[in-house]
Amino acid sequence: MLYSKTMGLYSDLLEKINDWASELGFSQVGISDVDLSEAEGHLKNWIAKGFHADMDFMHKHGSKRTNPQELVEGTVRVISLRFDYFYKSLVPYQEVLKQKNKAAISRYAMGKDYHKIIRKKLKFLAEKIKTEVLDMDYRVFTDSAPVMEKAIAEKAGLGWIGKHSNLINSQAGSYFFLGEIYTNIPLPVSEKATFHCGTCTKCIDACPTKAIVAPFQVDSRRCISYLTIENKGEIPEEFHEAMGNRIYGCDDCQMVCPWNKFTCESQTLDFMPRHQFDEPDIEDLLSWDEKTFLKNTEGSPIRRIGFESWQRNLRIAKKNSEL
Repeated sequence: MLYSKTMGLYSDLLEKINDWASELGFSQVGISDVDLSEAEGHLKNWIAKGFHADMDFMHKHGSKRTNPQELVEGTVRVISLRFDYFYKSLVPYQEVLKQKNKAAISRYAMGKDYHKIIRKKLKFLAEKIKTEVLDMDYRVFTDSAPVMEKAIAEKAGLGWIGKHSNLINSQAGSYFFLGEIYTNIPLPVSEKATFHCGTCTKCIDACPTKAIVAPFQVDSRRCISYLTIENKGEIPEEFHEAMGNRIYGCDDCQMVCPWNKFTCESQTLDFMPRHQFDEPDIEDLLSWDEKTFLKNTEGSPIRRIGFESWQRNLRIAKKNSEL
């Protein structure tokens, strides 16, 4: 059966989308409209406080980030998808933190670059849908371009935004990637996820640098993920000791989240660690020259920080290992 974007009835098409997405390794699909006015207010408040640090990309696109129809003309729905990346067989992150001679890398970054993997799957899925809806227009995203992916995913029912600002799913925890398909097809929207953090503040209490200054408010200037990845300058000395052996990102707020007892196992090997990135030796990583770094991080999200930032982070970890 061929559909038209003016038909109005898409329940059976939505079933097909769910089946196709599952075949591609996605764990969940949700549909949202394009009204992000609530998220827009939160974003403006966050930027006004300077919590975005020097990430100018958070505001330089103006209202396109919170108005999908401005970013992609004709967009009326967003197909939001979840892709689990966690492997329970790996050395637990908390165990790596205890070993001063080991380097702690955020669990999402140990394997292949998720941007490329997820984007390819999204494009394949969108083209599959287009065979059913010939007048479909679309554009795919995964942690790219000015897209409010967590706010969109929350509206699409994939989970709720926790006090640490990450998305949490009641049946899968928070170790997953998100992807979006902006489209002109008026698919039926999903029910928005409800909030289930209650009075818990484990993520706030666990933050090594106290970057979660209030529920849903992360000050990037204090956040280890920002300091070790997005930040291109020197890391303020006041945060060195608290960084410990964290050289790329920080998973502490997820590590302590009670909902991650429901973490789902990834169904792909794409994000399995390379070069023993689940517990590498700091000394070994420090011995890499730039050529080795580029070779060993080819196809990895780690490469994007560059050799200088890599060395900067490792030197701090090395110093902390000697304390």
